[in-house]
Amino acid sequence: MSSSYPHLSLHVAGQWLSAASGGERPVINPADESVLATLPLAGPAELAVAAESAQRGFEQWRRVRPHDRYVILRRAAELLRERAGEIATVLTLEQGKPLAEAKREVTLSADIIDFQAEEGKRLYGRTVAPRVDGILSHTVQRVPVGPVAAFTPWNFPVNLPSRKLGSALAAGCSVVLKPAEETPGSAMLLVRCFLDAGVPAEAIQLVWGDPAQVSSFLIERPEIAKVSVTGSVAVGKLLGEQAARHVKRFTGELGGHAPVIVAEDMADGAGMGFVLKQSVTAKYRNAGQVCASPIRFYVPRAQLATFGERFAAASQKLQLGSGLDAATQMGPLAHARRIEDMERFVDDAVGQGARLLTGGHRVARPGFFFEPTVFAEAPLSSRVMQQEPFGPIAVIQPYDTLDGAIEQANALPYALGAYAFTRDLHTAHRLGEGIEAGMVGINHFGVSQPELPFGGHKESGLGQEQGAEGITHYTEVKTVTIGTPF
Repeated sequence: MSSSYPHLSLHVAGQWLSAASGGERPVINPADESVLATLPLAGPAELAVAAESAQRGFEQWRRVRPHDRYVILRRAAELLRERAGEIATVLTLEQGKPLAEAKREVTLSADIIDFQAEEGKRLYGRTVAPRVDGILSHTVQRVPVGPVAAFTPWNFPVNLPSRKLGSALAAGCSVVLKPAEETPGSAMLLVRCFLDAGVPAEAIQLVWGDPAQVSSFLIERPEIAKVSVTGSVAVGKLLGEQAARHVKRFTGELGGHAPVIVAEDMADGAGMGFVLKQSVTAKYRNAGQVCASPIRFYVPRAQLATFGERFAAASQKLQLGSGLDAATQMGPLAHARRIEDMERFVDDAVGQGARLLTGGHRVARPGFFFEPTVFAEAPLSSRVMQQEPFGPIAVIQPYDTLDGAIEQANALPYALGAYAFTRDLHTAHRLGEGIEAGMVGINHFGVSQPELPFGGHKESGLGQEQGAEGITHYTEVKTVTIGTPF
């Protein structure tokens, strides 16, 4: 057990529980495969109590004035910043990413909470003029939807819960949060920030357990009014179907397969150098375990060999190691299952004729390390060109015309993030309009900011998080019309 890692507990009905009826499981450090702690798991008994408590918490929290909610949430963000060092260390221990990335995640999460706290004061309605005599007013209001079941994965264990907690609480909702069992410590410390800031104890429930059991149980509970999930397309579809059967509001931030189009004017000389520097950094951030991570790089056919060679050479230079080591540029994958999936992606691509430029193997050391991997000219039928690898794998593909590149970029049913590089303003607008995605970054990869909506099109999701749009998904529209009594 690590002295830097917290003792783990559920938070149910205002109480911290270090044991529960669902049993327990170990939490593994992905950098060395040591056991960090033991996680208690909720069973049906705890989940039922959590849902009931969330209803009570909702009735209490919704009556708090929006400005007072704002003050409390701003304090939660301040506490998150004050505790950023401790929380980032825990995040790195359980998830693996370099400590600098973990600290950035924590501080960015505080910024998200700040922004949503501000938006909670701006849930404006409107007044509509009556058509006939005898009507005093028509008003259209936004009211909190009710208790929310929120499910988040392990790749950003502070950022993703912060999006949901910040928006839901700012709107006046209560939350039953089910983060990933692989990364519980940082989520628990995040919840403590909200509670210590003054959020009522029953307004936030924190549970872990068997994912399928927890999700189906909570979605079916009558207290739960909305479901918000960040995860794979397959999981999102399943939970969306369950929510639809109970006619419950649903937001899904699901997977992607982000293309990168390098226009001809950026495919050589200084332009190529700029693209490569930006692309290698973005590709291997969090070991590629990012839903908007760039995967398919489309470059002019004449520059394919040079671009691929330089991308592979830069990938080979990355320093792999524990996220706590300041020299580390890429940490381990989050768990052993990711290693196994990377190997399947590689075997399939090689078997179908893709050229492996570098990587492709597990690193021979303790921990879940996989080499930065680059393919060129992978067949469209290969798994890496059809499914999100969610790991340190990039594919370099040629194109002959810009229209052809846009067509290839849009060929998949996923449309979360997409990127392009060009010096030409006309081409930039052409790419921005032509690429199908919820977020398109031109000449940079920073599409996720607290002020901007985050969400995908097609099978990459429903609804948005962050930005002014994020909070609205935790509200219902209500019309109140008042007439004269005589």
